[in-house]
Amino acid sequence: MTSAQPVTRSPYLAGNYAPTAEEHDLDLEVVAGAIPDDLRGVFVRNGSNPRFAPEGRYHWFDGDGMIHAVHFTADGARYRNRWVTTTGFEAEREAGAALWTGILEPPDLSRFPQVFKDTANTDLVWFNGELLALWWLGGDAYRVSLPDLETLGTEDFAGTLTSHIAAHPKVDTATGELLFIDFDPIPPYLTLGVVAPDGRVVRSESIDVGGPRLQHDLAFTDDYAIVFDFPFMWETTATANRLRFHRDRASRFGLVPRSGTADDTTWFETDPCFMYHVANAWQEDGIVRLIGCEISDPLVDDPDSPGDRRAAPEIAMLRLEPYLTEWVFHLDSNTITKRRINDEIAEFPKIDVRRTGRPTRYTYLMRFAPLETLAFDAVIRHDLATDTTASHPWPDGWYGGETVFCPRQGSTAEDAGYLVTFVVHEATGESEVHVLDAARVGDEPVCRLSVPVRVPTGYHTWWVPEADLRASHRSG
Repeated sequence: MTSAQPVTRSPYLAGNYAPTAEEHDLDLEVVAGAIPDDLRGVFVRNGSNPRFAPEGRYHWFDGDGMIHAVHFTADGARYRNRWVTTTGFEAEREAGAALWTGILEPPDLSRFPQVFKDTANTDLVWFNGELLALWWLGGDAYRVSLPDLETLGTEDFAGTLTSHIAAHPKVDTATGELLFIDFDPIPPYLTLGVVAPDGRVVRSESIDVGGPRLQHDLAFTDDYAIVFDFPFMWETTATANRLRFHRDRASRFGLVPRSGTADDTTWFETDPCFMYHVANAWQEDGIVRLIGCEISDPLVDDPDSPGDRRAAPEIAMLRLEPYLTEWVFHLDSNTITKRRINDEIAEFPKIDVRRTGRPTRYTYLMRFAPLETLAFDAVIRHDLATDTTASHPWPDGWYGGETVFCPRQGSTAEDAGYLVTFVVHEATGESEVHVLDAARVGDEPVCRLSVPVRVPTGYHTWWVPEADLRASHRSG
């Protein structure tokens, strides 16, 4: 493929964020420890990697999707990276240049619904024997083969999908369902959808949030889907794209019955805030618990921001000061109690996905380095039962990415497994894969593997066990 063009207009196009120009398929060398015998499957990570020099001002969220993967087998580990060949990617490849501007430029509303390029660059989910690549603003779900990472087209769930799908759909491993949201600047502003285990959409309905909101995630429990109405509002006009944070409005959390309709939603109100990512949610007697990363001051140049706020990384207009937080919804009184769980600035929470929607004890987060740009200098494990944290800092000058929890083959215990992530040296671009013992996060890596090419910093990860790969291949 044609190489990505050199671009320097943003800190998120330099250093560890500089796009890579080539696709690779390489064996990895173990440089410390050994690959565990019970770690078998594919670790995948999505990210933003512009193929052509972007038009206008660049935001980290704008780049083309590129997936990086490591396949762990009895013979060793193999690394691959591939662009997600979306419709927009193919159009620009044919044109030989960028055709879209990004979210920092005035939008061309005449191109709706393709005002921005659907890059499928944000998230990954394994559902019904397929790996799906997804976009944060809501777009098509792109099917990607494993382990070779070829784009196979879009998934419309046998023609039953009538909306787009935003990043961070949730798989309910107890029911086999996939829960998702879609959001738009025009009605319906928020859509909740459910895909049945047979791969057909069985629910798609509008949730009343009163107007266009910046959305990013959702949660669920046995009985509820949880959606959000934060006072962080996306305002799109013919001349500008901007976000406004309304401190005079409450944050609303909507508990939508999974067996009812949107009309049965119960709303809970609390302090104005925003949240990008949920760790988990579950039910107990008379309450619902939600664990996520709260940001109470999400804009850089907000004139109403507190004067003593802590230094935090920035991505253009976005200010990132998230803290792991618990919200408890009291069903009888329709009230909320809230507590900050940890005082470290950290995000990208991950859990054992087999426990999504059910009680969990551990969540793994990326700790922010004290820099102006976003960089992760450690992974931390927070124990929700004891409110204690264990940390694994990366070596000086090295920064990691979102980890993923990989259960040991045959295990059921919540911390019986490994954390896997890419780690990159900022100054040299030297890249490695680190495997940590999830039960002993503070220890030295169980295994370190050298990646002979630079792996840019990216977004979200998934783990597909070898057994799921085999089952998928048999069904195909």
